[in-house]
Amino acid sequence: MVKSAGEDRPKPVRWVGGSKEDLRGFPEDVRRRVGGALWEAQIGRKAPYAKPLKGFGDAGVLEIVDDFDGDTFRAVYTVRFAKAVYVLHAFQKKSKRGVATPKAELGLIDRRLKRAREDYEQWARSGKPASG
Repeated sequence: MVKSAGEDRPKPVRWVGGSKEDLRGFPEDVRRRVGGALWEAQIGRKAPYAKPLKGFGDAGVLEIVDDFDGDTFRAVYTVRFAKAVYVLHAFQKKSKRGVATPKAELGLIDRRLKRAREDYEQWARSGKPASG
């Protein structure tokens, strides 16, 4: 198979809402782990520690869960779009009960996934990224 120019380039990462700023507030070790998973997604692979997020119907929305110093940090991204990786949310899980993602966080992820779809469609039409 012949690849066209640019096919070997990593996909860009697009940030939705405050996800980039939220991730910046994570401990360095957690940021490094999330960054590794995003790099894998950019080059078309899946980090072994990235798992499909339940409730989104397929493996196109993934979650990285990292425990650090007694706290749990999560980052959620999607690979549903052919030419970009979208980071939807990054947060510290506060509840000590259960491992499930809280409903409020799932609602925010769902809204941001819709925003990512709109951004991607605009970007695909214009050839230029819209603001994240």
